[in-house]
Amino acid sequence: MPSSSPILPLILAFAAILLTAAVVHCGSPASLLTLERAFPANQRVELEELRARDRARHGRLLRGVVGGVVDFTVSGTSDPYLVGLYYTKVKLGSPPREFNVQIDTGSDILWVTCNSCSDCPRTSGLGIELSFFEASSSSTASLVSCSHPICTSLVQTTAAACSPESNLCGYSFQYGDGSGTTGYYVSDMLYFDTIVGDSLIANSSASIVFGCSTYQSGDLTKVDKAIDGIFGFGQQELSVVSQLSSLGITPKVFSHCLKGEGNGGGILVLGEILEPNIIYSPLVPSQSHYNLNLQSIAVNGQLLPIDPAVFATSNNQGTIVDSGTTLTYLVETAYDRFVSSVTATVSSSTTPFLSKGNQCYLVSTSIDEIFPPVSLNFAGGASMVLKPGEYLMHLGITDLVLKDKIFVYDLAHQRIGWANYDCSLSVNVSVTSSKDEFINAGQLSTSSSSQNMLFEPIPRSIKALLIHMLVFSGFLFFVT
Repeated sequence: MPSSSPILPLILAFAAILLTAAVVHCGSPASLLTLERAFPANQRVELEELRARDRARHGRLLRGVVGGVVDFTVSGTSDPYLVGLYYTKVKLGSPPREFNVQIDTGSDILWVTCNSCSDCPRTSGLGIELSFFEASSSSTASLVSCSHPICTSLVQTTAAACSPESNLCGYSFQYGDGSGTTGYYVSDMLYFDTIVGDSLIANSSASIVFGCSTYQSGDLTKVDKAIDGIFGFGQQELSVVSQLSSLGITPKVFSHCLKGEGNGGGILVLGEILEPNIIYSPLVPSQSHYNLNLQSIAVNGQLLPIDPAVFATSNNQGTIVDSGTTLTYLVETAYDRFVSSVTATVSSSTTPFLSKGNQCYLVSTSIDEIFPPVSLNFAGGASMVLKPGEYLMHLGITDLVLKDKIFVYDLAHQRIGWANYDCSLSVNVSVTSSKDEFINAGQLSTSSSSQNMLFEPIPRSIKALLIHMLVFSGFLFFVT
C-alpha cells in the first residue's frame, strides 16, 4: 500500500467524530436530524469499550458489503514424504488464539483440538507448535446446547448428537482414511482480514459455530503430521464459507491455488479468483460433497473404452473433489484400462514392471518426453488435461492434480472451475457477487511454507511409479 495509507483510518475516525456533533439540513424546507451522544459527555469511557463499539460497527458495515474477500495464508506441500497436506491458520476466541488447520474440501466443519483431549497429540513433526482451545479462557465463547436452533437442525443431518447428561450439542465424524474425531460445538469469534473495495484491508471478526475435539483416532493421532484441526470447506450450512456468506460478509464462493514446487504454500481466499482460462463444470445437485460428472478418460487423445455408467453419481458411488485426500482412487475397471493404455503407449521407451502389485516403469529420460497426456472429461465440455508429472509418482517426489492450478468452488452457481496457473504469482479476485470489481491478491498473503525441513535427496531419474491409487493427489475419484 502507498506510504500515505496509514493516515486514512485517522481521517475516517476524525470525520466520524465531526459527524456525531453536526446538525444536518437537507431538502427544502430544511429538515432537522436530531443526534445523540453515544456516551455521556461527563462519563469516562474505557478504551476496550470504544473498541467493542467499533468492532460492532465494522461488522455492520461489512454485512452491508456483500462480496468482501477473506484471505488465508497457506502452508504445506503435496509431497507425502514431507508434509503431504496443505494447511492454513485461523484465529479463534477472545483474546484471539491461532490454530493451524488442514484445508479439506471433503468435509464441512471447522474443528480444533480441545485442551481436555487427553489422547490427542501434544507435539507435531511438522515443526509447528500445537494449540488447544479452552472455551473458559475466551470471553466470547459459549457452548452450543441441545436446544440451540443450529443443533436441532443438524440432528436431522447426523452432523450432531445431543447428550442428555451434559446438554451439549456434540458431533462425531469418520473420514475416508479411517480416522475420526468426536467433540462438541462452540460459538465464538473468528478473526480474519477482509478486503473491501480496492485493496482496503479491514481487520474483521464474526461469531461462528465450530467444533472442539475431545477425541481423535486413526491418522489424526500420529505425531509426525499432527495438526490443530481441520478446516472443512464443504457446502453445508455449518461450513465457515456458508456461515460467513449468510452473514453477508463474503460471497458464497472460495478459491485456491496450491503451489507444488519448492516449499509449497499458495493462495486461499473466500472469493472468486478471476482468470480468463478457467473452465467450469456443474456440480451434481443435492449432494453432500463436491460431486462432478466425470464422463470419460482419454490417454494421448484416445478415449478409453469405459462404460460412463461406472462414473455416475448415486448413493454409494460418484466422482468427488476432496483436497483432504492424499491419493486418488479409480474404480477397478477404469483403472485397469487406464494402466493398460499408458503401458502400451510407453512400452517401447520404458521397462514396465510390477512392484508390490503396483505398475512401475524404469525410465532413462524425462517423463514428459515419454508419457502421454491424460484428459479427464467432465460435463459441460470441461476437460482437465494432466501432464505426466500429475499422474505419475516419482521415487521420493510426488505431484497432485490440485497443484499449480486455480480452483474455484462457486457455490452460488453450483459449479467448479479450474485453470493451469503458476501459484507463486498474484491473482485477481472478485470482491462482489458480480465480476465488475476485483483486486490484485498478490498484495494479499500468498505465503509459502515457512518450515525448514531437512531430507536426504533421492535420485529423480531412476524410477517413475504409477501406483494403484493414482497419485493425482487432492482429487478423490471413487466408484463402488
